[in-house]
Amino acid sequence: MSDRFAIETRALNGVLLLARRRLGDARGHFSRVFCAQDFAPFGWTQPVAQINESRTRLRGTVRGLHYQAPPYAEKKLVSCLEGAILDVAVDIRHGSPTFLQSFAAELSAENGRSMLVPEGFAHGFQALTDEVEVVYATSAPYAQEAEHALHSLDPALAIAWPLEVVNLSPRDAAHSFLSPSFTGLTL
Repeated sequence: MSDRFAIETRALNGVLLLARRRLGDARGHFSRVFCAQDFAPFGWTQPVAQINESRTRLRGTVRGLHYQAPPYAEKKLVSCLEGAILDVAVDIRHGSPTFLQSFAAELSAENGRSMLVPEGFAHGFQALTDEVEVVYATSAPYAQEAEHALHSLDPALAIAWPLEVVNLSPRDAAHSFLSPSFTGLTL
């Protein structure tokens, strides 16, 4: 437990929904998004490899569900700095009792939540508002040869997107639905 955030939910054996504690005054607020000593108890012991930012203009847009295979499997710490998203993590760990189950939560500029997504999960989000800005730190660098994705509309995942899914990238729209032979990632 940290004095900088509170754990709201522990889900799917490793996914954490965090409420960042904000210090506010007449100027606005301050919150710490990442501190190595706070996340070490949750297995984030390596340095942050990348910090990524995305801007999504149209509500209903879905980005993801992306993941990287070992040895580039990555943890992600996701925060929404403008607008609101439904953030989704799908367990794709081989042999996991929650295999192919998902956890979703709203992250927004207003609620100050972050989601910690462990290795072995696919991740994506839907913009709930127009003009969404998301920032996320990763524990491993991007590696094109290790990049994979699940189709966000795959019926096997049964994700209840709250809005009509629009504006998928050509790459995300081209992902196949899962085959019965998909057994997940071995970490």
